[in-house]
Amino acid sequence: MLQRWSRGRSTPARLVDRAKIVLSAADGLENKDIAPELGINVKTVSLWRRRFSKGGLSAIEKDAPRPGRRATVQYGAIEALVVRKTTQEDPTNATHWSTRTMAAEVGISPASVRRIWKRNGLKPHLHRTFKVSNDRRFAEKLDDVVGLYLNPPENAVVFSVDEKSQIQALDRTQPGLPMKKGRAGTMTHDYKRNGTTTLFAAMCTLTGNVLGTCMEKHRHQEWLKFLRMIDKQVPKELDIHVIADNYSTHKHQAVSRWLASNPRFHMHFTPTSASWLNMVERFFRDLTDKRIRRGVFRSVPEVVDAIDEYIAHHNENPKPFIWTQKASDILAKVMRARKTLDNAASD
Repeated sequence: MLQRWSRGRSTPARLVDRAKIVLSAADGLENKDIAPELGINVKTVSLWRRRFSKGGLSAIEKDAPRPGRRATVQYGAIEALVVRKTTQEDPTNATHWSTRTMAAEVGISPASVRRIWKRNGLKPHLHRTFKVSNDRRFAEKLDDVVGLYLNPPENAVVFSVDEKSQIQALDRTQPGLPMKKGRAGTMTHDYKRNGTTTLFAAMCTLTGNVLGTCMEKHRHQEWLKFLRMIDKQVPKELDIHVIADNYSTHKHQAVSRWLASNPRFHMHFTPTSASWLNMVERFFRDLTDKRIRRGVFRSVPEVVDAIDEYIAHHNENPKPFIWTQKASDILAKVMRARKTLDNAASD
């Protein structure tokens, strides 16, 4: 049995070690020789040899009962009270409960409150933001945009387009320390502002290629300039479908006149408060996370060069973001969210 335990692949690791300890002792090895061979402490070897000599196989198969005080809180009614107060009430002088305030409220220890919250999946210290679109044409716009992702038109190119404004060229007040073993890299919490720029980006939903340029402002004049840039980059025989948000610049009268004179451009607007439908937002997130947030830039040209370099590197091996969610599934989720909000408002 000891040999079976020592070789068993499904045997718990602690039982394997105990069996090997006894077998090594049977071969005549001393504790000081067994410990380094198995990579464990000499005292541990001595403990399990002693237990085996007293109780045999059963003594090493199961752990001995551990000393400790029995739980003083009888969970049941008290747990239901904690859960109800956590989910339905607020403390008198705060926006959310802590373990100490809840413990004082119900008369148990903070550790007991922590266990109850963990068992019920409650985290009062955390919250998430959300925004449900109230666009009356939400379903129509949703079908239009998702349809372009899942079933793009022939003889056309689809671009997900947006501006990332107020990109700051931030310089740190002191140099940071590099990462090393046991310590993360450091940056000062304060910074020096050296100006801002706006990135205009158009991501091809089929290939993942990105057309981008930085400008000082993001008015309708800059938007028109970017549309003309897209027009020059795309072969004349292809139609251009542009997915954009409802920013007023995109619907300016001058823009509308230019689009009317360039019929190969087709505008598709996302619903209000639904920028997550625009794929280029994912590219912006990656750009911020990988290149901007930790960057040190002493001038606007430096941050522009960094953005241009990132886009060029991205286009060397572009990978499109694959849209998988059906419009009907998204609409059902939004309808459930609206119903929940309506019920909460009525309560």
